[in-house]
Amino acid sequence: MTTGTLITVAPTGAESAKAEVPALPVTLDELLLTAKECEALGAAVIHVHIRDDEARPTLDQGRLRETVAALRESTDLIVQLSSGGAVTDPEADRLAVLDAGPDMASCTMGTVNFGDDVFLNRWEFIVDLHTRMQERGVVPEYEIFDLGHLTALQRLLGKYGLPHGGHVHVDFVMGVPGGMPGTTETLVAARQMLRDLPDGTTFSATGIGRSTIPVLLASLSAGGHLRVGMEDTVTYAKGRPVESNMQLVARAVGFAQLAQRPPLTTTEARELLGL
Repeated sequence: MTTGTLITVAPTGAESAKAEVPALPVTLDELLLTAKECEALGAAVIHVHIRDDEARPTLDQGRLRETVAALRESTDLIVQLSSGGAVTDPEADRLAVLDAGPDMASCTMGTVNFGDDVFLNRWEFIVDLHTRMQERGVVPEYEIFDLGHLTALQRLLGKYGLPHGGHVHVDFVMGVPGGMPGTTETLVAARQMLRDLPDGTTFSATGIGRSTIPVLLASLSAGGHLRVGMEDTVTYAKGRPVESNMQLVARAVGFAQLAQRPPLTTTEARELLGL
């Protein structure tokens, strides 16, 4: 069990509409303010989706490059771009995310039903994304939406080698309708399957919606790390909307400190992740 907690903030996502969630950061200025606030509280990684001028999800290359540069200039956060985008984004655009030169990028390890949609991740696409990250020095976070995705990751690493930096880090995304449930029992089962991955593999956990707190507590107790943010939940408590990403990071930091596993600094996080 690690002695500190890696805290990732996922502030925006591609699912919520600004009109319905006014506190959602969708402009570059809003994202930078959120990043600075969350870093000051204890976040070390920012998982980034961007929006266009109408606040719609986009993978526009110019905006991605501008966002990465601005985050590096304004913060010391590890910049992790989403290669998932929105479920409708074509594979070519998702692969081109790497051209923006992030520190990290997500790599989802399989197809999953995503509410009424399908989040498609073909094996050939996963291999292409993994090998391009190896070549470009981008560290992946392998996103796991179902237990079979861990078996796919074992196959990927066995056939195509370790990621850049040599360290394997996964994120259990739990509670998506169509994916694995956000329960303690499921997290324990997923954690046990890490034994089939390289020694030293670490994990974070993300609880979607009402599974946020159960997953947070289960992950801390199992030696895992945390991802929180308005990408994953826009409700702080029943009937109480989230006011800002800072609110979610502050809660995660508080729980981590109670568990005597205080937040990792950005320097410690880079060491952990092989950056």
